[in-house]
Amino acid sequence: MAVITYELVHEDAQTGARAGRIHTPHGSFDTPMFMPVGTQATVKTLSPEEVAETGAGIILSNTYHLFLRPGTELIKAAGGLHQFMKWPRAMLTDSGGFQVFSLGAMRKIKEEGVYFRSHIDGSKQFLSPEVATRAQMDLGADIAMAFDECIPYPADYEYAKQSTERTTRWAKRCLEVHEHPAQGMFGIIQGGMYRDLRAQSAREITALPFDGFAIGGLSVGEPHDLMYEMLDYTTHLMPRDKARYLMGVGTPDCLVEGVARGVDMFDCVYPTRVARNGMAMLKTGRLNIKNKQFERDFSPLDAECDCYACRHYTRAYIRHLYKAEEIFAFRLLSVHNIHFLQRFMRGLREAILEDRFGDFQRDFWAQWQR
Repeated sequence: MAVITYELVHEDAQTGARAGRIHTPHGSFDTPMFMPVGTQATVKTLSPEEVAETGAGIILSNTYHLFLRPGTELIKAAGGLHQFMKWPRAMLTDSGGFQVFSLGAMRKIKEEGVYFRSHIDGSKQFLSPEVATRAQMDLGADIAMAFDECIPYPADYEYAKQSTERTTRWAKRCLEVHEHPAQGMFGIIQGGMYRDLRAQSAREITALPFDGFAIGGLSVGEPHDLMYEMLDYTTHLMPRDKARYLMGVGTPDCLVEGVARGVDMFDCVYPTRVARNGMAMLKTGRLNIKNKQFERDFSPLDAECDCYACRHYTRAYIRHLYKAEEIFAFRLLSVHNIHFLQRFMRGLREAILEDRFGDFQRDFWAQWQR
């Protein structure tokens, strides 16, 4: 029996957007779902209890960073990542492929794997399908990701084709060594911005016995219209009975459009990153708490929000904390932003279940400020 299973609950009659439920060894969660990112075994500035209180049913942690520090063998000795960081719910670990891709000139991609220098101390390191898979088995998350090559934007056709074919070969190698009895694995569809390569990758990756499938190589700098075009094309090539995961997306506009195209899971560092830059997420866009107009504003960040920050503190107070460089400002803004996205995703799900997602989508765009 599969370790990770996807249950399709309802498809919106207007658009085909999906409401579902994913079952894991550490509990089930409703979809569509946004996964907060705990890069280094922590969602920045927040405790696991605070993250759980926002309604997050699953988080993501980063294999690349944990592989370098403190080392995945240490985490295995601690009882696995759930025990190490005291997170009781579902967890997904990425493979490190995107982080290696981001290193640019500091890495060299070969068929056997990727040679790179650590961003921490410059030491020589190596990641391959086998190394990344065994590292994720050490971490013990519910869902491991296959090690892939993320194609940059722009990329010429020949490079994209060679890279896409390598991702398929690497996916097979991941499955050959993956043997964790309580861990599922998702494959990643690549193909760049070329329809025929997306179709080839989807055909080859979905033919393999993965527990779910991710769409990779999007949100890497391409225009949103092109991302939506590739996403729409790709999701139609994916099986209906397994989870669909769009990697690296976390702004409300992209979440709405991703859900409209049948995606179930999303992740991004965006909510905590912009929090550390003084930004609060609202349904209309972003509020920059640094602006002087909030100096004497004694209303909450968001009058419609019931998060801890909005229940207890004012814009004026949080602005003061931020200007004084107090860490509590980062915490309050992070709590609010992650809570906002969880509430936003629940609203998307309710609209799907009530066959009014198309109306939700239109209402969203009518008030969203780019």
